[in-house]
Amino acid sequence: MSEKPQVTFKYIFTYDYNPVYVNGAHGGVSPRGDLVINFYLERPPLPNEITHEINPNGTVGAETAVQPEDFAQSLVRFVPAGVVLNHQTARELHHWMGEKVREMDAIEQHRATMRAQQEAEGTAH
Repeated sequence: MSEKPQVTFKYIFTYDYNPVYVNGAHGGVSPRGDLVINFYLERPPLPNEITHEINPNGTVGAETAVQPEDFAQSLVRFVPAGVVLNHQTARELHHWMGEKVREMDAIEQHRATMRAQQEAEGTAH
């Protein structure tokens, strides 16, 4: 056992805990000096409504109208969650994320090396 004092953190999750995939964030520093981060998922929009013609045989035919009218030129940034961090927590999270990105980089490098070895073995036969 370590001679240094220790503490154990137990994690408690709310009943509605639900991790979400995000592929971007928007935010900045608030007037009070906190970092505000709003996470989003960028995706094509879903139309409010689509109108189709009806073919003579009763089946659904070609699309004739879409609402909203700018549907084809739009993207959606769905914002499922946001966080507010004080300066110290933002620095700690920055450090932690840097460590995790370095781990991910090492994993990707290992995978690339393994793929290259497998390809070299495949061409050697």
